[in-house]
Amino acid sequence: MKIFGLRLIVLLFLIVISCLVAPATVTANVTQTQLDEINQLWQSSVHARTEVNCSSCHQDPDSQKLVVTPTQETCRSCHEYAVDTFLLGKHGVRTLEGMSPLTPSLAHLPMKESAMDLQMSCNTCHDVHAVNTSQAAVDSCLTCHNDTHSLNYKNSPHAQIVNLASLPRPDQKAVTCATCHLPREKVGNSILVNHNNTYVLLPRDRMVRDVCINCHGVEHAYNSIFDDNLVESNFAQPPTLKMQTFQLVRDFEKKRSGKAK
Repeated sequence: MKIFGLRLIVLLFLIVISCLVAPATVTANVTQTQLDEINQLWQSSVHARTEVNCSSCHQDPDSQKLVVTPTQETCRSCHEYAVDTFLLGKHGVRTLEGMSPLTPSLAHLPMKESAMDLQMSCNTCHDVHAVNTSQAAVDSCLTCHNDTHSLNYKNSPHAQIVNLASLPRPDQKAVTCATCHLPREKVGNSILVNHNNTYVLLPRDRMVRDVCINCHGVEHAYNSIFDDNLVESNFAQPPTLKMQTFQLVRDFEKKRSGKAK
């Protein structure tokens, strides 16, 4: 912790110098109280436990200059897969193509009026100092999304098994917005989160293959995901749709095995 304290002092020194040299910059508005709050959030974070400190994100490794507002390129230095997949989804593809970042005002789905001008980046969903992925897994989504499916999540069966209250990240049994829309994937020897929020939306079979059948049987999954009303209710009840394909398979198996009557 002494090392962390020293690095924090160095960063604070850089901020002070920056204010003196360029008083018009945003750093001039950072108060000691805000810095203390940031430090407190950081001290209980995963970053602190893995020795990722202030200078890891706020100091250019080559010039050693202060980086006031880190970008996704800063995040990429540690989270390459997360950033790469984020840029391939609806949230990040405008940035990938050199356009202005996506804002909820450009979305086709209903969005909350209070969030219309938010620009989509890593720190839109993640508190960059607390690194609390429980917040990113549900609350960040509902900060913007105002569609029926999203609003029904908190009353859904999935939400009833989530315990986010005292965790810096959801436990393995939790089914959050991110569980289904940002599924985990095996990449090499690691399990990483695919941040391409578009990937499992269409075709719906992909959601079944990569997400639903991790917990549900394939027939239950298909009968659910292709029922538009059930999707809108956020799977509030068991599926009533019965896809004919599964009955055809059962009938064929009976005929093949000689058990057909």
